Amino acid sequence: MINKKGFSWGSILKFVFFLFVLGLLFFYWIFPINEKNFILSKPGHSNFTLNSSLGTNMQFYTNMRYQKSDISYKIEDCPLPREVEMKRSFEWIENLTTLNFYETQQNEEISVTCKDTLIKGERGAFIAGEGGVTNVAITNNFHVILQGKVILIRESQCPDPIIGTHELLHALGFEHSENPNNIMYPTVNCNQIIGEDLIKEIDYLYSFPSVPDLSFENASAKLKGKYLDVNMTIRNNGLKNSEESKVIVYGKNKVLSEVDISSISIGSGRIISLTNIFTLTNPNEIELFINYSEDELNKKNNRVLLEINN
Repeated sequence: MINKKGFSWGSILKFVFFLFVLGLLFFYWIFPINEKNFILSKPGHSNFTLNSSLGTNMQFYTNMRYQKSDISYKIEDCPLPREVEMKRSFEWIENLTTLNFYETQQNEEISVTCKDTLIKGERGAFIAGEGGVTNVAITNNFHVILQGKVILIRESQCPDPIIGTHELLHALGFEHSENPNNIMYPTVNCNQIIGEDLIKEIDYLYSFPSVPDLSFENASAKLKGKYLDVNMTIRNNGLKNSEESKVIVYGKNKVLSEVDISSISIGSGRIISLTNIFTLTNPNEIELFINYSEDELNKKNNRVLLEINN
């Protein structure tokens, strides 16, 4: 049928259908219907950090290490498969780094235990183990690990001892990594390996010798006529307990007083007060010197100079 203006109903319907299709296409392209989420693709490396330029700290605290590169351990209450897993973990780290682990029956630095009861993690997930640092001495240079612990809940179902090594690295002070290819990623994957940056970090931390580092943390002096009072704080910021030492007080290049200092443990200090030191001279400067015969991380901080405060 053709209307009075010469348009057929068929033409009108085709035009309406065209507008409808055009409207659908416009709605599809302009308004979101399907939502797609994008995630970070897996990196092509196994380093601890996803981006080496970010300088992410790998450890719980800065410069965490044991006193020496030779670290003792003790394994107890573990079935044979888990004990084997743990010993393989020690060997794996040994082969890649400067560290050396040895077994002992007492006074171990890393204790390894096993429990049959499963421990629940976040969201009710069962975890395969736990590891960490249990005793730390804090110094100006390092967080010195005195004791670490590993609880191995189950052994790895992988060719490499992934679980044991993951927990051991926690006991060495290392945090979780965000890289799924790295062994410190929270979820176990048999393809995970120890990243090159983590190996370099271990070797760097243990490149410093295991020696003390005695230094003055604070010092002051007061001259009252011919009598001198001196107050000082000495601290061991090194990686080993110090042997006996001596503090010498100088005035005008002459020895005014000496005091013996007993052994100072890592991170600990001594507060020393010397009063009524008689001096015939009238020194403008007082020099304090720590006389320590053994090696230290830094000998330059064994000496301080006190000047008159005008």
